[in-house]
Amino acid sequence: MNDKTRRLLLISNSTLHGSGYLDHAESEIRSFLGDAKRVLFVPYALFDRDKYATNARQRFQKMGYELTSVHTAENPITAVNETDAVFIGGGNTFRLLKALYEFDLIEAIRKRVSNGMPYIGSSAGSNVAAPTIKTTNDMPIVQPPSFNALGLVSFQINPHYLDPDPNSKHMGETREERIVQFLEENDTPVVGLREGAMLRIENGETILRGSTGARIFRKGIQAIEISPGARLDI
Repeated sequence: MNDKTRRLLLISNSTLHGSGYLDHAESEIRSFLGDAKRVLFVPYALFDRDKYATNARQRFQKMGYELTSVHTAENPITAVNETDAVFIGGGNTFRLLKALYEFDLIEAIRKRVSNGMPYIGSSAGSNVAAPTIKTTNDMPIVQPPSFNALGLVSFQINPHYLDPDPNSKHMGETREERIVQFLEENDTPVVGLREGAMLRIENGETILRGSTGARIFRKGIQAIEISPGARLDI
C-alpha cells in the first residue's frame, strides 16, 4: 500500500464521557474529510444496523455530509467503489470482521484506501484497520473466517486503552498485561489509544491527535508514552 496516498483517521471511541456521539472528534473529522461529500457508513459491528445507520446519518448530516449505509446497498462493493469516504463504526470487532468477509469488502476497501479514499474508523472500525484484530477488547461472539483484517496500517491498535489503576481491587489482568502477552507471541507493535485519542495518517505520517495520549508497546522493550501532536515512528 502506498504510504503517501493512504489517508486514515482512527478514533479510539465514538462517544467521550460528558459529550455526544462523535462530538469530541467533529473538528478532526471535518478537517480530515475536506471537500468529500458522500460518506459510506459500515454498521456491521452492531446488531441493529438500521438504528445504527440512522444515528450516524443524523450526526454526519449535522456536519454537512451525505451518509448512506452499506447494509442497504444493492451491491456493497459498488457502494464502496462509488463513495467519497468510508466510516466504519464501533461495536463488536468479531461481528464486524465476519461481515466484511461475508460481503467481500476486505479487498474493495483496501484498494480504495490505497488509492487515496479517506477512511474513518472508530473503536472496532479502528481495530479492523490493523493487520489483525488480535488486540481488540471484545468477546468473540461470532467467528470470522480469519483474524486477519484490512491491514491499512502496519501496527496493531487497542482502542479504549486503560492505564493500570493502583487503587483497584480487581485481580484480573490489566490491559497492559494483555498487550504484553500478545507481544510474547507476535512481533507487531501495538498502539494503546486512550479514550479521546485518535490517529491521523496522511502524507506518509502518523500523528496522534485528540485530547489524551497513547502508549506504544513493542516486543521486548519498555512501553513508551506519547502525547497529542506527536509523530509515531512505527
